[in-house]
Amino acid sequence: MIPREVFTETLLGFLDPVRRYLDDPSVSEIMINGPDRVYIERKGRLELTPAKFKNKESILCALRNAAQFVGKTLDEQHPLLEARLPDGSRLQAAIAPVASDGPSVSIRRFLKQALDFDGLIASGSLTPLAAATLDVLVRARLNLIIAGGTGSGKTSLLNVLAGLVPEGERTLVLEDSKEVVVKSPHVVYLEARPADPDGRGAVSIRELFRASLRMRPDRIMIGEIRGGEALDIVQAMVSGHGGCMGTLHATYPRDTLTRLETMALMSDVEIPLAALRLQIASGVNVIVQVSRESDGSRKISHITEVVELSPTGRYELQDLFAREYRGIDAHGAVLSELVPTGHVPTFLPALKSRGLELPRAVYEAAQSQPRPS
Repeated sequence: MIPREVFTETLLGFLDPVRRYLDDPSVSEIMINGPDRVYIERKGRLELTPAKFKNKESILCALRNAAQFVGKTLDEQHPLLEARLPDGSRLQAAIAPVASDGPSVSIRRFLKQALDFDGLIASGSLTPLAAATLDVLVRARLNLIIAGGTGSGKTSLLNVLAGLVPEGERTLVLEDSKEVVVKSPHVVYLEARPADPDGRGAVSIRELFRASLRMRPDRIMIGEIRGGEALDIVQAMVSGHGGCMGTLHATYPRDTLTRLETMALMSDVEIPLAALRLQIASGVNVIVQVSRESDGSRKISHITEVVELSPTGRYELQDLFAREYRGIDAHGAVLSELVPTGHVPTFLPALKSRGLELPRAVYEAAQSQPRPS
């Protein structure tokens, strides 16, 4: 077996044209659109770089080496590659025949410096009050779904919230590719595995989830909910597994529940839609919505309670915090603030049963709301 260090140096040698961007902590993504067009994302903005590969074959050599590093095959019969680089960065590539213009590669950087609440507050992503509220929600073992678009910071926020899990709890993290890092002494990481070239050995997130339920979890986290495992996590939420967290792609809080519903219906279990909606409304307590703004910044836009399912089958939602937009400054930065709405959540008894309270300012915001006439 070739030592990991040799693989690492060989792979980085093939990626030498973009090596400096792999070493630059300010770069969040590297996009290779053929040998002559290499873009990077820095602070949410795309930049065309002077980097160039010698030819298409040089990119293919790098991709074949990356595929070998993770034990996968890349050829005309297997033209898509999802892999992880030695530093943890995520690589997604497509070659001919699906990429008609030649190899296309996207490398999502692995941040070596962990994000925390102080960093989110400093960037304006959330306020100290919203941070204190999220801290209470996590410690109270409420079930949270983090939703947003591609590159909006879902996984980064999940990492921050995972760091709030008390030390005395056992956490199981399930992922397709390891990105979540829990700062806890008692955490178990389980990673899905695709089939080999002969179609053998695949282990899905759903299989990991079912196994995790027999491993005495206090909390279960799914890096990204993509398919039928949505039903499994919803059923775990309603059967006593509090404190579950996961991310999925959706633009608004209501879309988040619709997406979760759609993915749950992708499972091999036939369940009436009305029953599924009841379980989702009962199991998911809070949606934390994130977005990437027009200036490239990543912000938390909503912290929303899932209240109940109405008699007409509609999800009843109430924002605890919502972002107020106030325009754009002279430098093109979006001016906004995440503010409390004045809604007092219905899950207060669950907080009090654990000796927890929301920050006083949340109640003060409720008292300042105009009373209906």
